[in-house]
Amino acid sequence: MPIFEFRCADCGHVFEKLYLSLDENVDFNYPECGCQTLDRVLSQTNSVMGAGPEGAKPKLTEKSCSGGNKCFTLDLPGPTR
Repeated sequence: MPIFEFRCADCGHVFEKLYLSLDENVDFNYPECGCQTLDRVLSQTNSVMGAGPEGAKPKLTEKSCSGGNKCFTLDLPGPTR
């Protein structure tokens, strides 16, 4: 049962709508102001990467670069090749 988020075009309020079926095609409006012009909002997700808390943190590596400057490489967590 997917829950979708919408933003009211009139007042800007974001709200959720539960669909009991993916095939459900129901016209609805925002109950607070009655607006029928709604924009679909991309919902936030929460995921954990890696085997533990350290696996989800990016790794910052410091290197010496030309001219005596410091350079940094940021290794982001994710699948390896």
